[in-house]
Amino acid sequence: MIDPAYQRLGLPPAASPLTVLRAAVRALHPDTRAVRSFRTARKRFYRQMLCAHAARKATDDPQSG
Repeated sequence: MIDPAYQRLGLPPAASPLTVLRAAVRALHPDTRAVRSFRTARKRFYRQMLCAHAARKATDDPQSG
């Protein structure tokens, strides 16, 4: 099952990890990005988006393996 937050990013499967990370950063509200105490939660969110993208890329890529 794909994470709904990842689906809202609207990225193609061929997007690079850096593109995914940039989209995830832009998806957060500026006030959320500014709160220092949310740093761990933000990093967790970014990691989840990168993992969801890697999983989608692995299932959509017929050339792998």
